[in-house]
Amino acid sequence: MRPLPLLVTATALLVSAEVVAKDWPQHLGPRRDGTSLEPAPEQWTSSGPPILWTRPVGEGFSAPTVANRRLILFHRANGHEVVDCLDAATGELQWTHHYTTAYRDDFGFDEGPRAAPTIAGDKVFTFGAQGVLSALELTSGRPLWKVETHPRFKVRKGFFGAATSPLVDSGRVFVNVGGADAGIVAFDAETGEVAWQSTRQGASYSSPVSAKLGGEPAVVFLTREGLVITDSATGTLRHSLRWRSRSGSSVNAATPLVLGDRVFLSASYGTGATLLQLSSEKPQPVWTSDEILSNHYATSVYSKGHLYGFHGRQEYGPALRCIRLDTGEVRWSLERFGSGSLTLVSDTLLVLHEDGRLISATASEAGFEPRSTAKLLEGVVRAYPAYSDGVLFARNKRELVAARLGPSVSAKDQTSEGR
Repeated sequence: MRPLPLLVTATALLVSAEVVAKDWPQHLGPRRDGTSLEPAPEQWTSSGPPILWTRPVGEGFSAPTVANRRLILFHRANGHEVVDCLDAATGELQWTHHYTTAYRDDFGFDEGPRAAPTIAGDKVFTFGAQGVLSALELTSGRPLWKVETHPRFKVRKGFFGAATSPLVDSGRVFVNVGGADAGIVAFDAETGEVAWQSTRQGASYSSPVSAKLGGEPAVVFLTREGLVITDSATGTLRHSLRWRSRSGSSVNAATPLVLGDRVFLSASYGTGATLLQLSSEKPQPVWTSDEILSNHYATSVYSKGHLYGFHGRQEYGPALRCIRLDTGEVRWSLERFGSGSLTLVSDTLLVLHEDGRLISATASEAGFEPRSTAKLLEGVVRAYPAYSDGVLFARNKRELVAARLGPSVSAKDQTSEGR
């Protein structure tokens, strides 16, 4: 059978008409794929990019998100999970909301929240390490509703706490909760009531994305067990594919990349990567290998027929690689580069290394040639950054930094309006 068309609709479905290119309102940005359409960052001097402001923060790996000139920071301080709203231009606190948490990390890594907040319309949605899903009013921080998903859906404690960043689409909030009878749950964004629940699959550390399958809205998950594609409206299972390690002590963490009518999945622990063609019956592998681009936790980014990402386990010093999407051919590889995150702004790769270095380079299959490098933060840096209005917002467990890398889209808009 001919493949059904699968089109990424993140721009149309996830971001409202009012949100402009400069916003970074959710995990991995406006299209939930780690890319920005803003102008490419400029090369900075040996002293590093200009720092606009810094602010102390608490524990956590949760990435900042930005919309309507507001930055949402989700972290832990004094036994509370805390949601702060800051002025993105100045770092000044506009409001704060917090609730107590008893989460304890069994491995001693960090006890703060992992999942990035999601800003959708006039609301902020957060998902804490202990499975508390909350909705707040964006302008004031007023609590709208809260669901303690772990006791409600009988979720067993995972290795590293709940880490799925909520997906908001068409008035619903989608979360890989991981309950025994409710693996995936869709909540009404206005009330927090359950719209539907589907599968019995455990929670991963990956976040879902939206797409259209055969012209119908769908949600794409990489759960603890593997690929799950459900109908957005009903939760009806459209496709599934087991994609996980044989080892029980393993995780799926990278977000699926939906590219046209194909899906790229990647995991470590001997699982590997695969490019799947979505057909009317079941996903068909284009290629599969554990030797090409096995992402431990950082999601790869796509540009002009190529994927850029980290290959290998974090603790073993992964390689930074470029591969051809269609064939899996490795175009270049920097062995034992180390871990970090990748953000693509126009044609520029921004590498935020786990040791706190920020590196910029042109995304090119010909090789990796850094244009600028700066020590932005002290390591260890695990949280993804946000890129909004030419500014990179990055954090470790002690500090949030706003660094000017590119031109301000807002300034240009205001200049145009003035004319």
